[in-house]
Amino acid sequence: MFPRRLIYAAISISSAAAFVLFGYEFIRAVSDSLFIDVYGAENLSRGMVAIFPSMIVMLYCYGRLLSWLGATRALAITSLFSALLILGCYVAFVRGMHFAAAIIYVFREAYIVIVIEQFWSFVNSVLTTEQAKRINGPFCAVASIGGFVGGMLVNRWAEVLGSETLLLFTAASLVPTAVLGVIAYRFGGEPKPSEEEAGGRLGHLGIGTFFRSRYLIFLGVLILSTQVVSTVLDLRFKGLTEMALSDKDARTAFLGGVYGYLALSAGILQLVVVPFALRFVALRVVHVVVPMVHLISSLVLTVSPSLRSGTAAFMIFKALDYSIFRAAKELFYMPLSYDSRYRAKQLIDSFGYRSSKSGSAGVIELVRLGAGVKTIPGIAFSITAMVAAIVWTPVALNLTRTYQKLVNTEKT
Repeated sequence: MFPRRLIYAAISISSAAAFVLFGYEFIRAVSDSLFIDVYGAENLSRGMVAIFPSMIVMLYCYGRLLSWLGATRALAITSLFSALLILGCYVAFVRGMHFAAAIIYVFREAYIVIVIEQFWSFVNSVLTTEQAKRINGPFCAVASIGGFVGGMLVNRWAEVLGSETLLLFTAASLVPTAVLGVIAYRFGGEPKPSEEEAGGRLGHLGIGTFFRSRYLIFLGVLILSTQVVSTVLDLRFKGLTEMALSDKDARTAFLGGVYGYLALSAGILQLVVVPFALRFVALRVVHVVVPMVHLISSLVLTVSPSLRSGTAAFMIFKALDYSIFRAAKELFYMPLSYDSRYRAKQLIDSFGYRSSKSGSAGVIELVRLGAGVKTIPGIAFSITAMVAAIVWTPVALNLTRTYQKLVNTEKT
């Protein structure tokens, strides 16, 4: 079923993903902790607002690179540029330029999705649907190994080396990420656009492709609803963490441990649950169960708020998002065109993910300003997550119906 070249390509691209997630665990824990230390957890939502313009800039640059140089070089350049910028922020921070904490916090949200979504664009382009149902879970699991190791090292080294030093591991990890990504394209082959899509003729960002498709618009709405849940659970978790842990390095160590065990949990789900679910459970059932789980965990957090319940709700969301939801969602792109997989996908899964987070944070800031309060009551976050989970469900049902029609059309 799997030609040798595809096996080598899968090993290479999953190893690249492992390296990028290994490095991401360092910058994720460090950027959270540094931002809280400099600006306070109550201002995390203000940092998130800045994600929106940063994503526009990065997506435009990515779209231009894709048009000019193709998918392989675009991946290499975005990875290496990210390494250089993170290194520059490290140097600035240790020299006392504390605004670098805000830059790192915002940039970490942008670079990781731009790079990761390029991996998925490659996978969705070189595999068939049946191959993807078998390989998406193991692919995610190999990537999660990097996240688990990175998180555990953060937990162990944060108080020994200091939070700022850990940023060097993120910058270094992006070099093998770029190399292994290029190797994967050498084995799998670089997908080519159609003649009308070549050179970005239909748009460098994929905006036209997105708005011409009702299906892609619904995918965008799906991501919007998921990221509202993600944002409010994230903010609630970080607020509870600040209350429990005031020391910067101890907080970094705790966050590193949480992210490490999160990667381990996601890896187990990817290896055990995802292959079974994608092959033997109806896609519609999978996409309905996930938001129902988040509805329940958010309800528990609402009724019994604590660092434990906040951590649990956050980890459950992320573990499912990184495993079964991600693997099932990627199937939606497989029957689509090159521009849908490489451009509109970035618009939805990179810009959509982060702008939804930024937009949610913006609404929170407006509420704060309108109410004239310093902080929003914690219970408001978990209630918002419950509402968004309810909205999520019918959108997913609509998408699965349309996806099945596309697959049936492709077969005939």
